[in-house]
Amino acid sequence: MSQLMACRHTTAGERVELSRYTVASGERVIYGQRIKGVVRITDRPANGQGRSYLIDRGLEEDGYDALKALVADYTAQAAKLDDVPMAASVLRRHLERLAGNERARHLRPALRHGILIQEVNLSGR
Repeated sequence: MSQLMACRHTTAGERVELSRYTVASGERVIYGQRIKGVVRITDRPANGQGRSYLIDRGLEEDGYDALKALVADYTAQAAKLDDVPMAASVLRRHLERLAGNERARHLRPALRHGILIQEVNLSGR
């Protein structure tokens, strides 16, 4: 049993704090962590209570400059929105402003599940 636990423990690297930002809902922390060889970037509440979001994964293929750019853009978006950029509520509000309340209402069930299906015009018009 202890060998199995040791094996599980070694598949995840140390979680590294990349940045902090504050929005209306409180302070948030962006972390990077390598799990089974894949770098994952997450957004978590600083106090440990509340929703966490996966921002990106597989970023190790793009290099450190891509990581820095992602974190800088993400925190800039958070400042602009005064909210967590990955939150569906942010996307919903943006869609409602762009398309009007009637069309956005039809998208709400998909947004609740973290899915946004883009309409495609197949007629070529």
